Amino acid sequence: MSENSAITVSHLVKSVVTQEGELTILNGINMDVKHGESVAILGPSGSGKSTLLGLLAALDSPSSGSIKLDGVALEQLNEESKAALRKQKVSFIFQSFMLVDTLNALENVMLPAELAGVAKAKEKAEAMLERVGLSHRLTHFPNQLSGGEQQRVAIARAFICEPKVLFADEPTGNLDSANSDKIADMLFELNRESDTTLVLVTHDMELASRCQRQFIMDSGRLNEKLTEQPLNLKTATEVTEEASAWS
Repeated sequence: MSENSAITVSHLVKSVVTQEGELTILNGINMDVKHGESVAILGPSGSGKSTLLGLLAALDSPSSGSIKLDGVALEQLNEESKAALRKQKVSFIFQSFMLVDTLNALENVMLPAELAGVAKAKEKAEAMLERVGLSHRLTHFPNQLSGGEQQRVAIARAFICEPKVLFADEPTGNLDSANSDKIADMLFELNRESDTTLVLVTHDMELASRCQRQFIMDSGRLNEKLTEQPLNLKTATEVTEEASAWS
């Protein structure tokens, strides 16, 4: 493990017991992500991408293997310590936005900052919403916002606590192409400015190609695409077809 590693995964295995017997979802995953890197994990639905993301974010525990998040070995932590680590170092962006319906845009962005005890949470939330072009929507509730606007609120919320690592699960999956491009631009711009490590799961090859590194998940195994080579268009087609078949 390098001192510059934000995430280090060694021989990671995740299995679950089903009616048919034991099912191995992840099988011997190894990866090392440097601080400030942007990484995409691609693969069809059911290939284990979201399971891996949950393990990396300390939301679940592996069957075997190890994960270090910003130098901390997750297997040595209890659930309370994992929750504290997430609060200190991690943020999330989800495909379904995951905003609190009863809070307006400003309150949604303030929430994680207030829970973390960040000083001047309201001022910081206002600044983040202005940064994502929503200073005119502070008092609007999620059901009064478009999908693109809701995702911009989610991005502002994710960055307000200046996380070490940002996990994004299909961040443009519920958006049309125009809004997808805008959200991607905003996400990578804030990622560069904040020097936040970005790990995203996506079916979108174009979005993945904007990351510094790309990994393909297939049958529980993870393989990195060489950065000096373009993403294989045949692979992109195969992934899309598999995703459609498995949906």
